Amino acid sequence: MNFEGLDPGLTEYAPALHPTLDPVLDAHLNPSLLQNVELDPEGVALEALSVPESVHIMEGVYSELHSVVAEVGVPVSVSHFDLHEEMLWVGSHGGHATSFFGPALERYSSFQVNGSDDIRQIQSLENGVLFLTKNNLKYMARGGLIIFDYLLDESEDMHSLLLTESSTLLVGGLQNHVLEIDLNTVQETQKVSLRDLRTFKVEHEFDAFSGSLSDFDVHGNLLAACGFSSRLSGLACDRFLKVYDLRMMRAITPLQVHVDPAFLRFIPTYTSRLAIISQTGQCQFCEPTGLANPADIFHVNPVGPLLMTFDVSASKQALAFGDSEGCVHLWADSPEASFNPYSRETEFALPCLVDSLPPLDWNQDLLPLSLIPVPLTTDTLLSDWPAANSAPAPRRAPPVDAEILRTMKKVGFIGYAPNPRTRLRNQIPYRLKELDSEFDNFSQVPESPIGREEEPHLYMVSKKYRKVTIKYSKLGLEDFDFKHYNKTLFAGLEPHIPNAYCNCMIQVLYFLEPVRCLIQNHLCQKEFCLGCELGFLFHMLDLSRGDPCQGSNFLRAFRTIPEASALGLILADSDEVSGKGNLARLIQRWNRFILTQLHQDMQEQEGPQAYRGAGGSFCSSGDSVIGQLFSCEVENCSLCRCGKETVRVSSTLLFTLSYPESHSNDKTVKNYDFAQVLKRSICLEQNTQAWCENCEKYQPTIQTRNIRHLPDILVINCEVNSSKEADFWKLQAEFAFKMAVKKAGGEIPKSKESALADWKDLGSPKGRPLCTSIEELKNVWLPYSIQMKLTKNKGLDVSNWTDGDEQSPLREEEGNVYVYDLMATVVHILDSRTGGSLVGHIKVGETYHQRKEGVTHQQWYLFNDFLIEPVDKCEAVQFDMSWKVPAILYYVKRNLNNKYNLSIKNPIEASVLLAEASLARKQRKTHATFIPLMLSEMPQAGDLVGLDAEFVTLNEEEAELRSDGTKSTIKPSQMSVARITCVRGQGPNEGVPFIDDYISTQEQVVDYLTQYSGIKPGDLDAKISSKHLTTLKSTYLKLRFLIDIGVKFVGHGLQKDFRVINLMVPKDQVIDTVYLFHMPRKRMISLRFLAWYFLDLKIQGETHDSIEDARTALQLYRKYLELSKNGSEPESFHKVLKGLYEKGRKMDWKVPEPDGQASPKNSAVFSTVLAL
Repeated sequence: MNFEGLDPGLTEYAPALHPTLDPVLDAHLNPSLLQNVELDPEGVALEALSVPESVHIMEGVYSELHSVVAEVGVPVSVSHFDLHEEMLWVGSHGGHATSFFGPALERYSSFQVNGSDDIRQIQSLENGVLFLTKNNLKYMARGGLIIFDYLLDESEDMHSLLLTESSTLLVGGLQNHVLEIDLNTVQETQKVSLRDLRTFKVEHEFDAFSGSLSDFDVHGNLLAACGFSSRLSGLACDRFLKVYDLRMMRAITPLQVHVDPAFLRFIPTYTSRLAIISQTGQCQFCEPTGLANPADIFHVNPVGPLLMTFDVSASKQALAFGDSEGCVHLWADSPEASFNPYSRETEFALPCLVDSLPPLDWNQDLLPLSLIPVPLTTDTLLSDWPAANSAPAPRRAPPVDAEILRTMKKVGFIGYAPNPRTRLRNQIPYRLKELDSEFDNFSQVPESPIGREEEPHLYMVSKKYRKVTIKYSKLGLEDFDFKHYNKTLFAGLEPHIPNAYCNCMIQVLYFLEPVRCLIQNHLCQKEFCLGCELGFLFHMLDLSRGDPCQGSNFLRAFRTIPEASALGLILADSDEVSGKGNLARLIQRWNRFILTQLHQDMQEQEGPQAYRGAGGSFCSSGDSVIGQLFSCEVENCSLCRCGKETVRVSSTLLFTLSYPESHSNDKTVKNYDFAQVLKRSICLEQNTQAWCENCEKYQPTIQTRNIRHLPDILVINCEVNSSKEADFWKLQAEFAFKMAVKKAGGEIPKSKESALADWKDLGSPKGRPLCTSIEELKNVWLPYSIQMKLTKNKGLDVSNWTDGDEQSPLREEEGNVYVYDLMATVVHILDSRTGGSLVGHIKVGETYHQRKEGVTHQQWYLFNDFLIEPVDKCEAVQFDMSWKVPAILYYVKRNLNNKYNLSIKNPIEASVLLAEASLARKQRKTHATFIPLMLSEMPQAGDLVGLDAEFVTLNEEEAELRSDGTKSTIKPSQMSVARITCVRGQGPNEGVPFIDDYISTQEQVVDYLTQYSGIKPGDLDAKISSKHLTTLKSTYLKLRFLIDIGVKFVGHGLQKDFRVINLMVPKDQVIDTVYLFHMPRKRMISLRFLAWYFLDLKIQGETHDSIEDARTALQLYRKYLELSKNGSEPESFHKVLKGLYEKGRKMDWKVPEPDGQASPKNSAVFSTVLAL
């Protein structure tokens, strides 16, 4: 702020003129402002003023809300809205700071910051407030306590400060340099000239005004400035605002205003409007690229002649003005205006509680006497009775259960008995009365925590449909028995990752053979491409032999898609755990989103591509294979009542069921086939208001939809979102059950108390030859197959289809008749105890069984995250609406696989290993830590590659402490790979890295784990990192290429590395030194101890280095081959391991310090062990 153009009379102000300020007020001061203000002898207002209650604020328009006096007669030098609390800070020319709370401007604190200099800028931080004077920076708590006081050079004349990071501050003034101050150490780190924050170079200069600059502000790509121009008699306020476009670095059309601008601020609410303030109190709002309107001017009534400061709150709801007589004016757009969008609660001084203690009832036995404040005294208290007058009376222990005494076996003085489970676990209730028996009525408590709130026999949800969770131990997932939940060779998906509710839909897409082949052939340049990430996940599902996979990389890319966030598909962790989100609606929206996104990803074939796959052979240039598989071409006809008909052709990837409307007067329930409802939903007809070009207004129109082309895969969202739709499914299932029983020749029982023999007779071959059990007909309305036929007049015939109806082979060329078979159903499991879950029934085809199990047959499976179980086909169509609600249906055209090329060509080529540019702007070739592979060095199958990875933490671990003192992990910490290093394992350059990539991340890092990873803050930031920074996808492709060509990875603890990187590596391609040097039922040994013991190397001193760790693992593998004679002498190597474990126990598995004990490699003991 430049004061050269201000009123000359202000420059004559001196603090010494005011210490003896008389209570007689200045003539310019409005007496109404001081009606209820008490003045101290020095004239300072002790209480804030509040506006009278009669003031009314018009919503949406800025009006004056309150005016207060900060210091009478002392000009306000700066005002600042607190960024963390609902407070307004005001600094005066006398060096005094005052804070006001809330829109009522209640005085919160007031203290002296500097005795001689004015306060020039205020900046609020989380724990206090920074005050800048001429050559002093003071950090004070909001109550006035000094946190630090930093004196600058006396020659400095500072005017402004800027907070660049949470602990870094830039201070500048009338010097040609800026001071950078570290708020943690309170020291100047360096002096820099006025430069760009990233490069410290002059980016651009604008010649704004011929005189001096008064104020400027930046919003988006626009910079606006106001100032003074040189005139014959001196400086004059320029009424033209200079506006600059920072994208093109040039001035655009100046903005002429109707006031003399001294201050300006952008107030971006609905538009990027500017507030221009003059010193006389005039304020005008206008657009920076439009014309100023004189009607947009309002007037602030300052007590003094001039306005000295102006500020806008972070919420843009409040404006603050300070004048030359020490008054502060608050303008707001509503009476309940807030200063910040999310303010924390302000701490106030506690009132005296001595006179406001609640009355105590002495008749209550459990009344805590600690409520009575007792003064500190050394005298004996009245309640401190001597031992002679008191006796201890411990509470009697409850009697031992008679069942325990009956079954107890004694060994010495210790008795053992099985737990009869008549009490809550780890809880023994006391009996206050001898005859009180209410604690004897506990029923048996089930083992699972799921069944502790209700009786187990009342739990409707079948065990295999319940939400599955992973129980974590000290070893993480290594000792969790996934085989107990999945005895097949298909791979499940882990549910602990955020937004893993879509696991069942990922499985559905995977078991669609054309979709799986298409996705795995796709590869593009986009960093976050769902098609690429889904292809990587499908590849993992292909390689797995029953072990669960996790879609962490796919879900990470999913969270970065703006459309997913806009559709509400990204759940917060709290909503996912508590089950607040409606999973049925969520998965149906996700289904529509993923099909649309994959369709767009497959269509984007323009521009040069770094990785070209085999996807181009699937489809023509006009449409994607996703469009061919799922798209249905429809005609939308709108008929106005004037006779105007409009036809529009579009395509849709799925259909939503539209149910018949039931009238409240008509209590009879009609019977509908599923085919009828499906036809109604596809050929939808509805009345709605639409624009008619003939009538030139909105008119009631009849909109109909006709089908021109049927899809190969029919996707249906069931939209069972209320009890109305659920009752419809339930009633239609009852109708279908009655029809099926009648058709089978049986009779419907009249009551629920029918004999079991009657049900068995109904299920007998004589009564119902087409059904093996009567239970298979219950809750079934959905057909296994449907037949669809396009007629010549654009009509559609849909009917339920059974294999018995087929008389001759269908030809698609004749009559456009198609049969669709049910392939998958996704259902919502309603469970109030766990928040519900989503599971899928999938009909797995012959090709999948052939690859996994070597057999050719089809089978229905239940996919419940990592629980996979074969089920009868009737379970896929049975929906008990009380707990199992249908969400999504997939019908597939018969003989679909014959239509498409199902070959998979690996799209990842060797060029991914060649040199690539770094994302980091500061990275230099001289800092390179690796040498990329040449074409002549491309690895072959069986070559060794040393690998190590470092990680950072994105989310902390969630754990709870059990009653026995042990810790139970509820949710593990979420890790993200930060650095991946691969070193050559053979050849003349053995041990030289060819990959050393730091992985850029857009997610917030909670802990860099520097001590264990060597990653420091800033290493993963492209703006300031000096490392070779790449995307996760780029490095992932390199590792995938190495896996696909068959190299063998050598490392230490590779299982966790591959898990976090989200890679599935065949076991014969992994050589893990943690298992090479391990004895059964013994502890795992660290790489540092193995390197010291066998190689005489001391690694991982202060931090870990992945290059060093990868080289060490390679050397240990060479040592293993040497000691075991290439695995031919296991007994001699076993003795070496025994010596290793004995030495480790003696050393407590710690490597000695540099001046300590030498490595056993050079000792006689080690030589003796080798000789053995």
